[in-house]
Amino acid sequence: MAKKKKNIVYSTNPDYNYEYEEDFVEETLPPNQQKLKVLLDKKQRKGKVVTLIEGFVGSPDDLKDLGKMLKSKCGGGGSAKDGEILIQGDHRDKIMDILKSEGYQVKRVGG
Repeated sequence: MAKKKKNIVYSTNPDYNYEYEEDFVEETLPPNQQKLKVLLDKKQRKGKVVTLIEGFVGSPDDLKDLGKMLKSKCGGGGSAKDGEILIQGDHRDKIMDILKSEGYQVKRVGG
């Protein structure tokens, strides 16, 4: 994982070495313990509709794998970052069916 530097702006000590902090890697919960929310969004997207999947708890790699699987099954583009998956277009029903068949707890939010 990436190492973080402490916030040292300037040091007069010529022998000073930065101390690194290790990032905490969050463990991915099993699908039956995940509580995902599926919703439609078009804010700040020039009126284009996207389907958002929020509430994923786990590593960024597992999030990207789930996003890749959903994008390929829906036949659309999108992204997976910051604990949410974005799929272009209105695919709420299809995504809910796919996630339920994978064992995830899914809740539809909004209209």
